[in-house]
Parts: sequence; C-alpha cells; structure tokens
Amino acid sequence: MIDRRSQLICLGFFLSDLTLTALAWVSSYYLRFESGWLKTDHPDRPDFSLCWRLVPLVLVLAAFSYRLAGQYAIGRLRRFREEMATVFAGTSLLCLLLMAGIFFLHDPYESRLTMVLFWGLALTSILIARRIGWTLVRTLRRWGYNPTYSLIVGTGRGARRLADALRRLSWLGIRNVGYVEERQSACVSDLEVLGTFADLPELISRYRISHVFIALPLARFGDVRRVYAALSQCLVEVRLAPDLPALAGLSLTSTNLDGIPLLGLRESPHFGFNVVVKRVMDIVLASIGIVLLSPLLLLLAILVKLTSPGPIFYRQERCGLNGKPFIMLKFRSMRVDAEKDTGAVWANKDDKRRTRLGTFLRRTSLDELPQLFNVLWGDMSLVGPRPERPVFIEQFKKTIPNYMARHCVKAGITGWAQVNGWRGNTSLRKRIEYDLYYITHWTPWLDIKILWLTLWKGLVHKNAY
Repeated sequence: MIDRRSQLICLGFFLSDLTLTALAWVSSYYLRFESGWLKTDHPDRPDFSLCWRLVPLVLVLAAFSYRLAGQYAIGRLRRFREEMATVFAGTSLLCLLLMAGIFFLHDPYESRLTMVLFWGLALTSILIARRIGWTLVRTLRRWGYNPTYSLIVGTGRGARRLADALRRLSWLGIRNVGYVEERQSACVSDLEVLGTFADLPELISRYRISHVFIALPLARFGDVRRVYAALSQCLVEVRLAPDLPALAGLSLTSTNLDGIPLLGLRESPHFGFNVVVKRVMDIVLASIGIVLLSPLLLLLAILVKLTSPGPIFYRQERCGLNGKPFIMLKFRSMRVDAEKDTGAVWANKDDKRRTRLGTFLRRTSLDELPQLFNVLWGDMSLVGPRPERPVFIEQFKKTIPNYMARHCVKAGITGWAQVNGWRGNTSLRKRIEYDLYYITHWTPWLDIKILWLTLWKGLVHKNAY
C-alpha cells in the first residue's frame, strides 16, 4: 500500500536537503574566503561567480547521491541512527562526485578546505533538519495526526507485548485495532479478537489497515504460511514478530545471504569500532584512576600486610571474554587458608574467614581496586558483567538460562547489575537479566553513566560480604 502522506514527508525532506546543500555550498565559500576566520593561501582569491555557477551541478549530484544512499527510504519503524548513516553516506558520496566533476570539467574553482567545509556544513545541517522534522512529525502523530492502523495476528505473549509496545510508542502513529486468531485462548483484555485468518482481507478493507504483524510462536510455522497466503490478496506491509526473547538472550540481528534471510539469535553488538572505543576508554580511565588512587592503594597494601599474615594481593582464577580464564587481583580480605576445608564457596554474612580489615575492604569494595591493573592488561574492562569462578560457571550454565551469553564481552569491575543493587547475596537470575540488558544496549555513554552511578551511590554495599 502506497502511503501518500509518507510521500509528502519524503518530498519535504528532499526539498529541505537540496536547499540546505545549496546553502552549505555558498556558506563554505564565505567561511573560506570572506569571513576572515581562515587564512587563505590563494594568491588570487576565486570570484564568487565561480562558486555560484556550480550550484546547478551541486544540486544534480546531490539529488543522485542522496537517492542512491537511501536517504528517502523512510519508514515509521526506522531509527534515527540509520538515518544518520544514510546522510553520512549521501553527503560523502556527493563530495567525491563533486571533486571528480570539477576535475573532469577543469573548473578553476577548486579548494580542498572549501570542500571539507562544505561536507561538514551539509552533513550537520541536514541531520539537524531531519531531527527537527521527525520531532515535529512524531509530535503530531502522538497528538493523533497522521495515524495508520494495524492488526496483530496471534494472542499469545509475543502478540500482547507487541500491542503494548505500539501503545507506548505512540509517536510511531501505528494504532492497533485488534487481534486475529483461530485458536481458543485466554481472554485478551485490551482489544478484542476481530476474526480468523480467513477474515483478514475483509478486516483490512474495513479498518483501512496498513500494517499486519504476525506474532505467532515458532511452533505454529504452518499457521504463519496460511496467514501469509491470505495476505497475498492485500496491499499491506507485513512484518513477522516471532516470540524469541527467551531463546535468544541477546539482541536479534538480521542479514541476507545470497537472497536467504538469516536471523541472528546469539550475536554480540561488541565488535569492530565499538571494541576500539571501549578499549581506549578503559586504558585512559584506568590509567588516570591508578595515578589518582596510588596513595590509597599504597596505604591499603601496607594495612593488609600489617594486620594479617600472608600476601597483600589475593589472586583468583576467573573467566572473562569468551569464557577465557584469567587471574584477577584483589586486596586480600580473608585468611590465607580460608578455603582449605570448605573449598570454593560464596562469602556469606558474618563470614568468619574474613580478617578485621577485610570486613571493611569488602563492605566498601576497596578490595576491588587492584583490578584496575587487570583492566590495563586487557583481561577486564571498567564496566561489564562481574567475572565468576570456573567452578561456579559450570553450575550456573546448567541451571540459569542464557548464563553463558554474559561472556561475549569482557568482565568488568562494576556493571549495570551492580549499580542497580544486584550484587553479592542477591538473585542471580536478576543479575543475568541486567547483564544481558547492558550487553544489548551498550554505548560509551552507558559506561560513563554506570561509572558515575558507582561513585554517586557510594562504595558501601549492604549485600557485599
């Protein structure tokens, strides 16, 4: 179904992009040669007419580049970061084509710095305009303007979650009118079941449906095929929303292999440039932490040595990225022979194995500070799921769903679960839930937020033994 309102939005963005591109082209000349902000090394400053006469070529190449980059393949479910990627690709392609065109035409107006300024101005202005435009459109949709209507096939857990998401994300402008199902099921409280699979064509016509979401369990794949066959008579957008969260554990990904759609169930978002950014943050912040905390580290080392016999540091095998074992450092807080009789066990409240200083160190988490060196060595990260001992991992991976998924990133000194109170003697399942949330939603800003919350909420933890 062709949505004419979406065509108007595309046309508006297209005209806005071309207008801003022309303004960026002219502004780059003034910034370079007229503003006085940048020193010019041109013995003869090019006349403005040389810049102005290239505007038609700039607009033609812009229309081609932006269209090729996919800047106008918009949709209600498209994310702004996808928009950013297409605008970046479109403006970059425009500059490359423009430089090639100027070279081919032997045009006297050429300046590398001007071209860089033009790229930066075009990219920034188009992104700002897109942001403002989408904010306006989404505000109007939230107020009830520009709506489209949808049906959800299925009434199970996945279907109800999808209906709830559409209600919460009202700025999408997608209003669900009801469910379609054949099997008897529990009562759906929010909306009624409007009919069966065979009724889909008539329901789509009656309610002017633009979107159909198929939210059936994997076990009903045969029903999915029947639904799709019924929808072959209709001009609607059809999306499959399989009930997979409990199976996957991490964010789902999709790709295409020679025409074969592939759905990724266990892929980590930590790859490529993300890994570089996180590693640089770890090295810089851990180095600063070691320098600033060096007097405290020295004082604690002396106190550990003076208050109980044995080494200053406690070295324990833990598992980190990809389940690989490493030796984690801590200030020793227990007797040297603490596990001689009991073996590997979790610490508990009023643990008699602790030293007097160790009780304070564990309660304030100061015993964890030597792990800054683990971060520098690359075994750990500042932020991530807390590392566990191999003996416990063998137990947990058999009883806790998706437990091993937490090892797709480096272990951390602190984490999303810890700043939300899930550490020490608390629910392991809740910790895994928060760890998987962190892995799925990781950004550098989330790391900074967690580090800030670690400091803001203080060092004392009631569940730390």
